Amino acid sequence: MSTKMTEQKALALLEENLKKYSELSLKEADTKDLYKALAMISHDILFDLREKFHSKVAKNSGKRIHYLCMEFLLGRNLKSTLFNLGLDRIYAKILKSINIDIEDVYEVENDAGLGNGGLGRLAACFMDSLATLNLPSMGHSILYEYGLFKQKIVDGEQIELTDSWRSTGDFWLQKRQEKSVIVRFGGNVIENMVGGKLVPTYENYTEVQAVPYDMVLSGYDSQGVAVLRLWEAKSINQFDLNSFSQGAYVKAVAEASEIEMISKVLYPADDHYEGKTLRLKQQYFLVSSALQNIVATHIKRYKNLSTLSDMTVIHINDTHPALCIPELMRILMDDYGWEWNSAWKLVTKTINYTNHTVLMEALEKWDENLFRTILPRIYQIVKEIDRRFTKDLIDNKSNQFDLATIEKMSIVSQGQVRMANLSVIGSNHVNGVSKLHSEIIRTSLFKDFDRLYPNKFTNVTNGIAHRRWMCQSNPRLAELIDSCIGTNYYYDASDLNKLSKYTED
Repeated sequence: MSTKMTEQKALALLEENLKKYSELSLKEADTKDLYKALAMISHDILFDLREKFHSKVAKNSGKRIHYLCMEFLLGRNLKSTLFNLGLDRIYAKILKSINIDIEDVYEVENDAGLGNGGLGRLAACFMDSLATLNLPSMGHSILYEYGLFKQKIVDGEQIELTDSWRSTGDFWLQKRQEKSVIVRFGGNVIENMVGGKLVPTYENYTEVQAVPYDMVLSGYDSQGVAVLRLWEAKSINQFDLNSFSQGAYVKAVAEASEIEMISKVLYPADDHYEGKTLRLKQQYFLVSSALQNIVATHIKRYKNLSTLSDMTVIHINDTHPALCIPELMRILMDDYGWEWNSAWKLVTKTINYTNHTVLMEALEKWDENLFRTILPRIYQIVKEIDRRFTKDLIDNKSNQFDLATIEKMSIVSQGQVRMANLSVIGSNHVNGVSKLHSEIIRTSLFKDFDRLYPNKFTNVTNGIAHRRWMCQSNPRLAELIDSCIGTNYYYDASDLNKLSKYTED
């Protein structure tokens, strides 16, 4: 359902927003002013659609999809949003009347610094498709302050520069302070037996506040919207005014700066210990923030955690969010008192995993000592998952796995924590991103797991956001195709097969 808006109404909204945010008339506005006004119009329409969609979805019992990824390569938002809402041509006409090309307005926007590669492209495509299909969905990632888009050639070498994108990106974000959660790092865990039950006590840890910001993503001609919830790391300790007053400026801000570094940069360099530490913190920060939020929302909505897998699917894109598995175990056991077997059954029915590489050496692994230091309770849970998994393989003689194969399938071995093995063991389904890729991971990379879990592996072929990369980027080609086969391919790309009858034309 594209926004049904007359040119007169669209013009009135533009003039109203220019006056409200820039104190300018339409004739006085430049491209930056117009970008801001159009972004705010789009933002308001999307959040209104979100409320209506949420109210409608809340009444049915369909599953909600939570898609976790360290990056979302969204590109520029204004052009896609106006196109999806059916307002692009209306505003192009209005701006043309004052001799402004709307493409120049689109150029004002910085690419969202939330992704830089194929992983993020896939995540962005899924959000676009889920919204268009009217499926209730939420993406989860980190609100990076800096992306990696600016590049320069210096002395014959390409270098990457930090790129502050939020000067134009903040218009799309809504802060949700009331949904903030606390994430813990470091310290140590004391295990106590209370009433015959193991109860962990945390000590000497560092607390980080995770503050969510929502970006609402439009679907094409749909009632649906997808929400991308982005988490920002903030220090919760009071500013050390006494140290600052005595001239110890660096000490006063050092702790807060270290904590807030978690959401500072997309993919910090990890060729040194500090970089590896920061990356591990980023991954757990995302996972813990999202899982605490998902569980709290489910309880508020359905009152009963046992229905989580019936109403929710949590999808991890690559192994970066694999800590979902032990973190959900931690929440169920430590926060809600579940016993291990019931918690593990729920976890393995709720989480799915997309694999992105068939190269064994490229599969993510963490140094065991670093892992234990940064995430002591998660380390305990991962070790117990591994202990139970390998014990079951050894005890179950019918599987006939030799000790060398069991070691290869284990999660913690040779001083490393193997995230791909954790992802396969803890997921309900595992997929590759093409038919060939999925076949390779089933018959080669994870062949032993396929023997153990014959119904776990499947395929989901990568798609492309064809509405963006053809309909928007090449409107003349789209018009030609429209005249040949109609416009249903905007909704269903398989309709492009109808062009085959024109192969000789």
